[in-house]
Amino acid sequence: MPAATSSHPLAWRTRAPTRSVTVLPVSEPVRLPFDPIERARELWVARWGEGSRADEMATATSVMRVQQLLLGRFDAVAGRHGLTFARYEALVLLAFSREGRLSMSRIGERLMVHPTSATNIVQRLVAQGFVERVPNPQDRRGAFAVITDAGRDAMEAVTADLEDDDFGLGMLDPDQHRQLFALLREVRAAAGDFLA
Repeated sequence: MPAATSSHPLAWRTRAPTRSVTVLPVSEPVRLPFDPIERARELWVARWGEGSRADEMATATSVMRVQQLLLGRFDAVAGRHGLTFARYEALVLLAFSREGRLSMSRIGERLMVHPTSATNIVQRLVAQGFVERVPNPQDRRGAFAVITDAGRDAMEAVTADLEDDDFGLGMLDPDQHRQLFALLREVRAAAGDFLA
């Protein structure tokens, strides 16, 4: 991503590097003395006018920032139990299944990740003893992932910690949770995540 220049509305966020740099997402609060996304919205309007999509930009950027913050927080919670949030999600998915097992393709589909990512997640869980791979009798090349007792214990421990933390959203009341979920669900439905 090119660095912002002084003519760019987000110029206040970055400055041109003197050499190639890698910018990592910040998942911890940075405690700025102002809201950088609100400032970007103001600069956007100043640059492209009141009819521009400044509010849409600010909303989308806010969603991405909140995603960074929540994922960092969830990974930290799951990490206390030897997991990442992605591996925790796979364990929850397996625990929710009728028989505690799912095919690799079903795991990828339900987690909304590429099949290769699903396979990688399961391989790591197998290495930890949280999941076993067993042959799929309907597909000679495929396998089922089956949650183990250790996997259930780890999943329950992470779940308890996430609930104690209100999933990082304790500042919202129940009505706000329902409203936010409904709004984000509209975005997901429009993107084709599911049949609305």
